[in-house]
Amino acid sequence: MYVITGITGQVGGALANALLKAGKPVRAVVRDEKKGALWAARGCEIALATMTDADALAHAFEGAEAVFILPPPEFDPAPGFPEAREVIDTIVAAVARSKPRSIVCLSTIGAQATQTNLLTQRSLLEEALRKQAIPVAFLRPGWFMENCAWDVDSARNEGIVRSFLQPLDRAIPMIATDDIGELAAKLMQERWSGVRVVELEGPRRTSPDDIAAAFEQVLGQPVRAQAVARDTWEALFVSQGMKHPTPRIQMLDGFNEGWIDFEGEREHIVKGTTPLVEVIRKLVAR
Repeated sequence: MYVITGITGQVGGALANALLKAGKPVRAVVRDEKKGALWAARGCEIALATMTDADALAHAFEGAEAVFILPPPEFDPAPGFPEAREVIDTIVAAVARSKPRSIVCLSTIGAQATQTNLLTQRSLLEEALRKQAIPVAFLRPGWFMENCAWDVDSARNEGIVRSFLQPLDRAIPMIATDDIGELAAKLMQERWSGVRVVELEGPRRTSPDDIAAAFEQVLGQPVRAQAVARDTWEALFVSQGMKHPTPRIQMLDGFNEGWIDFEGEREHIVKGTTPLVEVIRKLVAR
């Protein structure tokens, strides 16, 4: 049995699709039964659990050939990341009780960074799972191409992609969620001992200018990238409802300053196959 947390998200859904296509039995861990109905209809076993209920989560993990760990994202964490720490403690307790054969954990590019930022939540999860005895693979993807969903309206209506990634011609690792799911499915079917770190990016590195060009190609109209001034970020994020914008700002600084990056040598980074323009075409068509 292959157990998936976060199956209702883009990565978890892509992973489930890949495993089902390969004819593997899948157990979907969901918070409520209604959210699991689609996957039950496709033949998945359903387990009800939240990521803060160790007993329910341990039950969901029982008998697993492999477990995919994807904690719920916390985009506005309180100082010290208490929300993430509670989830991490629950995951570690559930794993200790259920003892799955292996774990694949969705981490992130830059999880090795020592500077505090929004992605530190994944660094803390890696640190905790490294201490337990079950073989674990940390899948560290680049920036999600699907983040371009935020740009669809402005690209279509204004011909502008507003970017916090700067400078606009600087390319960083990006990846499509379908490619993450495909690789996660492959890892869940492999065997290893100890700890693995697998880093993943798309066919080519991508800049904000490249994103604008892809929108221009898909929309058939001029689109340009526009930098959002660094000194406006905090006020902007607060106006959008954030209470603690500092970790997000630190993350963006990390990408822009280059200290959020892959840890391994470039030739060892796994390459996805989905081009950015294909992802944007799907986002525009929604």
